[in-house]
Amino acid sequence: MADEPMEATSVPKKKGKKKQKKKSEPESSVFIPGRGQIEEDEELIVDESAYVMLHQATTGDPCLSFEVLQDGLGRRESFPCSSYLLGGTQSEAGHFNYILLMKMYNMHKTQVKEKNPDKESDEEDSEEEEEEDEGMSDEESENKAPQLRQTYIKHNGCVNRIKSTTVNDHVLSASWSEHGVVFVFDVTAHVNVLDGAEDLKEFESSHSQVAPLFSFSGHQIEGYALSWSKLDPGRLLSGDCNKNIFLWKPTNSSWEIDQRPFVGHTASVEDIKWSPKENNVFMTCSVDKSLRVWDARASPDTACKLVASEAHMRDINVIDWSENEPLIISGGDDGLIKIWDLRKFTSGVEVAVFEHHKGPITSVEWNPLDSSVFVASGSDDQVSIWDVAVERDEGAASVGEEPDVPPQLLFMHLGQKDIKEVHWHPQVPGLVFSTAQSGFNVFKTISV
Repeated sequence: MADEPMEATSVPKKKGKKKQKKKSEPESSVFIPGRGQIEEDEELIVDESAYVMLHQATTGDPCLSFEVLQDGLGRRESFPCSSYLLGGTQSEAGHFNYILLMKMYNMHKTQVKEKNPDKESDEEDSEEEEEEDEGMSDEESENKAPQLRQTYIKHNGCVNRIKSTTVNDHVLSASWSEHGVVFVFDVTAHVNVLDGAEDLKEFESSHSQVAPLFSFSGHQIEGYALSWSKLDPGRLLSGDCNKNIFLWKPTNSSWEIDQRPFVGHTASVEDIKWSPKENNVFMTCSVDKSLRVWDARASPDTACKLVASEAHMRDINVIDWSENEPLIISGGDDGLIKIWDLRKFTSGVEVAVFEHHKGPITSVEWNPLDSSVFVASGSDDQVSIWDVAVERDEGAASVGEEPDVPPQLLFMHLGQKDIKEVHWHPQVPGLVFSTAQSGFNVFKTISV
């Protein structure tokens, strides 16, 4: 796979095409899904002033599960920026599937400053940027185009979910196959080749069909839940559609898996998260509408310690555990996003409920660089960014002057269809990646 260009796109604003006053500018307003309709004489356009950066990338076959990899570049905020991703494809029946290693680089700012008629001039840096863009040659413009470099490993079956970790300087991927097998691959060489000048076709001729380090078929059915421990590298949890959870313990050259699964859920286990603070504690969510906290040291049949039995009205799809606070976020088929305080978890009552999405929640993640902010995605084709520290100001208008929009809602990103996962970059403040059937969006908003 060669380096490929990326593009910029998105559509979070409604613009009306006025029929009578042809010479005047069309009126525009913020479009809120589920709270309005697109008329025949209206179109959705991107509000470019709301994005510091906005790009998109396609990978051929849909890549509906991915992670943003930690890199050696440290925390940074300068542009252009680059990022490394691990993903897995879900191709049509009869086609190969792959684990993808990707480098998105040369990603420049795309923001277009909104002109303020009350000001005599824009800020100096904005003026310089506009002058620079106006005087840019075609070659210079091409040099600022974002790029995607990617390579792959053939994978047996669609990748339901993929997760990464680093053990002894080796980057490992764990992938759930639709065939009911969990694979572990060493992808270190594939990550390293993304930075080199080596011809990718030559590299792939010897590295595209590498054998997995380990595979586990004990689930006997497919699943989606996967989680590597951050406190004990190499330790892995996998949960399946038949309610079973298995604990993987690393040995010198492999993994040891207790054949007795953790029991407690009565339906498919949809997501798992290790505690970021306690080595043997993990949490799960399920189609049975419950959230459960477990102790990995206990016997599998007694390991479940805390339960919120009716945490959502419908299936719970995703959870995330804050790295900074004793808070859990959950998202379900009921379209609700809930915050749970583990210090009050035994009450079975959430500490906050956010109702905005008009479809099932497909992904949630706390911002690793801002403890009160999280991002979510839904099957209503939008990504939402929230700040739980915000309180309603009764004297101020909320987003789009809609009183029923939660004050904690900072931003809505539209333009993708069937969004499956959304993740923050762990080292670039405010940088978000979302994936859908149409490919990836990469963006940084003015809100975070």
